[in-house]
Amino acid sequence: MKYSLVLAALLSVTSFAADTKKEDKNSSNITIVCPAKNCTKQTNVQAASQTGNVLDAKKDLLISVVGQGVAPVNTSSPAQAYALAKRAAVADAYRLIAEKVKGVRIDGQDLIQNMMVKRSTVRTSVQAMVRNANIVETTFKEGLCEVEMEIKLSRSQFPQ
Repeated sequence: MKYSLVLAALLSVTSFAADTKKEDKNSSNITIVCPAKNCTKQTNVQAASQTGNVLDAKKDLLISVVGQGVAPVNTSSPAQAYALAKRAAVADAYRLIAEKVKGVRIDGQDLIQNMMVKRSTVRTSVQAMVRNANIVETTFKEGLCEVEMEIKLSRSQFPQ
């Protein structure tokens, strides 16, 4: 049953891609796939960065995330469980903001023995200093604490 669902999903994706594929044979076999019929291609990276600045000099960028934390089982009181869940949710929200602003470093490693994958590990890390983030809302229900956090970024905060 699950193989038939995977096959059906694969066929629908390939038929969608066949309808929206446009090929450009002029420069180094680049294939552009887009849902609209009026696709545009920018070959110069500088031209793409000049036309679409994410941070405008006059506007602030608002980033909002929701961090989640779960209370551990071995707490001595419900108040301690709430405090630990909130602390975990705030730490998760800070991590999510740092990932959005600075990006994520991903390291992967595969251990192959006898032509088979014995162990596969993926590590993600982010390193950033987050300041002036505000907690907008905190909710706690059924052992899960959710913290909504936001931060405003302006172009003046980043070196040119």
